[in-house]
Amino acid sequence: MQSKQVKVNLITLGCSKNTVDSENLAGALADCGLKVFFDRRNNDCDVVVVNTCGFIGDAKEESVNTILQQTDVKQRGRKRRLLVVVGCLVERYKADLQKELPDVDAWFGVHEWREIADYVTEWASSQTQSSARTPRQSGRMQSTPTHYAYLKISEGCNRSCSYCAIPLIRGRHVSRPMEDIVGEAKRLVQSGVKELLVIAQDTTFYGLDLYGERRLAQLLDRLAQESGADWIRLHYTYPASFPLEVLDVMARHDNICKYLDIPLQHINSRLLASMQRNIDRDATLSLIDTIRRCIPDITLRTTLIVGYPGETEAAFQELKSFVADARFDRLGAFTYSQEEGTPAQKLGDPVPDDEKQCRLAEIMELQDSISFEKNQRLVGQTIRVLIDRREGEYFIGRSQADSPEVDDEVIIAVGKKRTPRIGEFCKVRVTQAFEHDMMAEMV
Repeated sequence: MQSKQVKVNLITLGCSKNTVDSENLAGALADCGLKVFFDRRNNDCDVVVVNTCGFIGDAKEESVNTILQQTDVKQRGRKRRLLVVVGCLVERYKADLQKELPDVDAWFGVHEWREIADYVTEWASSQTQSSARTPRQSGRMQSTPTHYAYLKISEGCNRSCSYCAIPLIRGRHVSRPMEDIVGEAKRLVQSGVKELLVIAQDTTFYGLDLYGERRLAQLLDRLAQESGADWIRLHYTYPASFPLEVLDVMARHDNICKYLDIPLQHINSRLLASMQRNIDRDATLSLIDTIRRCIPDITLRTTLIVGYPGETEAAFQELKSFVADARFDRLGAFTYSQEEGTPAQKLGDPVPDDEKQCRLAEIMELQDSISFEKNQRLVGQTIRVLIDRREGEYFIGRSQADSPEVDDEVIIAVGKKRTPRIGEFCKVRVTQAFEHDMMAEMV
């Protein structure tokens, strides 16, 4: 009689870097004969692995709440259910979590993926009285739609941004060898991936530790020529000492999206110095001007922090004026979160929470108006989109100007014309535009 296949539910919280970690873990578990799901709502699995985020207060709260939900399911369910918690939150607060959440069976940090796979597969073998296979080193199981995938090029960060706990959690920057990255990109494309999203804690630092120089431009050049991907999209670039040769490569290759994610955090020089960003207002404005001059049709995405210690009303108004003048195509913002062990902790948290929320609302309202104006200009134009999914009577796609989950979407009604397929590129005509989405029809 064949033993029952153990089912594992892998719940991923936080950023796209966590997504890649979970996918690699899922591949190792699947290679050992376990059936792996990525579904928070699935309460019918033998094993649950929660990959946590510990970046800021809201993310930590979400992680703890998710663990509590899973411990509740475990208490109400079968005794054999295994609950494993891993990732960034564990790396920072393992001892405290173990005391407060005794129903969790095991805890692992961000550098223990091999140990996690061994622990889960050994437990699965003990439940089924069967021997698990040794995982392949190259295993990866996508949790994203099959037509796009995140491509992580390095781990850790050497920056010392005063508000950020990532170096405390992930450690120093470690680049992956270029051959490994290009090889993975080729495998992903061969499996059906059409869009590669290049990510790291700081993609511009790529190569310094391995090759003694920044090699992001060379990496992008090879990915564009060798991977076979239709779209290559660059995320998480650091503004200080930005490698301008990246812009030349981006302009040269049609399959590199004219899209750049460059978190600036603020524009006030005094605050940028306190944040230890290694750049000031003038250099920031000069960089934006250079980027737009080199690639006039580029989509610029940035992220800002409001309520950082020392952000006076005047400094905030300076930030608002900057947003109004720079007119970013895509912009996200979050309120400052004081994090233990970071350089900014000693500054306290003097800006009241309600003031932070008001400032956040003002920035996003301003950006909404900018986004609405920019989208209105596209009405009547024909654009190329990648179809991500279907929702009822609509297909949802993205243009080259939009990254999945964080940017605008194009909503296409099912009509008399040809019906698109998920994962397909197609041309659509924009018929209506809103702050963050557009309606379109097939051409």
